[in-house]
Amino acid sequence: MIHILRQVCDSLEEAHAAGLVHRDIKPANIHLGQVGLRHDFVKVLDFGLVKSVTAGDGDESLASAAGVTPGTPAYMAPEMAHEQAVDGRADLYSLGCVAYFLLTGRLVFEAETAIQMIVKHLQEVPVPPSARTENPVPRALESLVLACLAKRPEDRPAGAAELGRALDGLESIPHPERSEGPV
Repeated sequence: MIHILRQVCDSLEEAHAAGLVHRDIKPANIHLGQVGLRHDFVKVLDFGLVKSVTAGDGDESLASAAGVTPGTPAYMAPEMAHEQAVDGRADLYSLGCVAYFLLTGRLVFEAETAIQMIVKHLQEVPVPPSARTENPVPRALESLVLACLAKRPEDRPAGAAELGRALDGLESIPHPERSEGPV
């Protein structure tokens, strides 16, 4: 899982360095494939909602039409729901939602409607992943996921490269899905 998240960070760092914010990071937009003999090669797809934050066009709103906020509510950063100016940290929030889903098999917040979902992203504190799964979740990974899910962008990792470096540091953590004994 960390290997996959790390590659998404690489893709996001490339986009962010070019002044682009994806705005719709979710499992459906993360494709795992094979390149040569390399398995689990990640491609971030669907840049249809990408927003240039360096265009200088004066339009910092994320609304594609009056009152319509683009993106997927289950993975939407709070600042997107407020239609505030965003930077790459909005994508990191969404990636935190993806990581949460990968760890638990559940969304960060569950709701009956898109509006209820957005309100929960704006107001509620996420339950730690370890409390929502029977699988062991390394504390350092859980802390990193929860940092990505901070409501305020300034409380999240500063960028995809920083998040990637933090994930690199977690590669040495034993993976619960791997047996330490004979296979």
